[in-house]
Amino acid sequence: MLFRQVLNEDLGCASYLLADAGEAIVVDPRWDVDVYLDIAANEGIRIRHVVDTHDHADHVSGRARLASLTGAAPHRPARAEDFAEGDLVAGTELVVGSLCVRALATPGHRPEHLALAVSDRSRSSEPWLVLSGDSLLVGDLARPDLAVAPDVGARQLRGSLRELLALGDHVEVWPAHVGGSLCGGPGLSRKTSSTIGFERRHNSLIERDEDAFVTALLANLPARPPNLGHIVEVNRRGAEHAPPVAPLLAPEALAALISGGATLLDVRGAAAYEEAHIATAVNLSASSAAIGTRAGWAIGVEEDIAIVADEIATAQAMAKTLQAVGLTRVVGVAIAEPEGWRSAGLPVVSTQPWDIATLAGALRDHSAELIDVRDEHEWREAHVPGSHHLPLSRLGDGRETPLPRGRRVLAVACAAGSRAGLAASLLRRAGAAPVVRVAGGGVSDLPAYGIELAAGA
Repeated sequence: MLFRQVLNEDLGCASYLLADAGEAIVVDPRWDVDVYLDIAANEGIRIRHVVDTHDHADHVSGRARLASLTGAAPHRPARAEDFAEGDLVAGTELVVGSLCVRALATPGHRPEHLALAVSDRSRSSEPWLVLSGDSLLVGDLARPDLAVAPDVGARQLRGSLRELLALGDHVEVWPAHVGGSLCGGPGLSRKTSSTIGFERRHNSLIERDEDAFVTALLANLPARPPNLGHIVEVNRRGAEHAPPVAPLLAPEALAALISGGATLLDVRGAAAYEEAHIATAVNLSASSAAIGTRAGWAIGVEEDIAIVADEIATAQAMAKTLQAVGLTRVVGVAIAEPEGWRSAGLPVVSTQPWDIATLAGALRDHSAELIDVRDEHEWREAHVPGSHHLPLSRLGDGRETPLPRGRRVLAVACAAGSRAGLAASLLRRAGAAPVVRVAGGGVSDLPAYGIELAAGA
């Protein structure tokens, strides 16, 4: 049996290719499907089935696209009452060679959710591993609030866990999401697999009684992304074709798009962006973490997007990253050229970041307001009393955000600087001035400069 795990590290997604006797099954494929085509070509195998464990809410599935390119049968997960031809329901088995994949009903994250018990019948009919989708994760459990009332989803998930645990402690657990995904909680590990037995013993949620289980599971839910409904609907119907490659824009064409209302996304590093950028540009560095998720908070699915980068390859790669979270309206890409921008009449500006020492001094003399854009759990652990908590999930595109008014500088900080760069650019675009990004450290570094932190809400 051939078994390959394929990771999308930006979104914290895991997908799988399993094969035997020259035929393969792909499970939870990501949007960029070339990796599965490459594996199949290199191994001399044919992809026969493409399966999703559930209608994903955080990324666009490559199910329909991969099936269209290979002639494989696409299988959308469904409950028995919603079954249509080609759907996968509990009890269905897909077989290639000695490899058998059996669907188990595991609602909780979503009502149609399935886990897939995998057996190599050349050795035993017993499951060797389970592709757990978004049910049992490594160090955590899936969030239960994306499709039904959170407490309903939590109770369904607890019932699903009983079926998974009954597979046996020796069974390997290979989930659809790992650390960095918004589909789990703060306990989600970056380790990419586990076993039923290890999770039974060391996942603190599993052995609690039902009420305690629900309370604990709901205690630290991340915010719901605004593009969730759009992505789920795309995945239900299946997206077969990628948008056309975005054209290269000259400065004059870029200026026309901006004047027409397009969102300008500058994906250079923070230092290059701050040295010279178009005044309305949103900065989301292509080298930062969780790009797709953060873009989904700040950019609407109906917005036209123009991308600025140091290289065309970087801009085109960013366009694919945006497509994976349902942001498909990339109308052009451009190379960063400040002089050309000026010649085209675009407003080019520079900004200077603050270091932690400068921020601490400004807080002591009350010349700045601190905007803390870290997540809820980070804020609760330690924050500056009197600062303003504005995580990216609440900031959105920045245009509707109530902010302190006055002459004091708005200093935007996070844990290390990458989230602060995006947030500061959004606030500047929304007209909040003056705004500075805090670089070279974050809120937790302030005590070394005499600024005390407090815990709690």
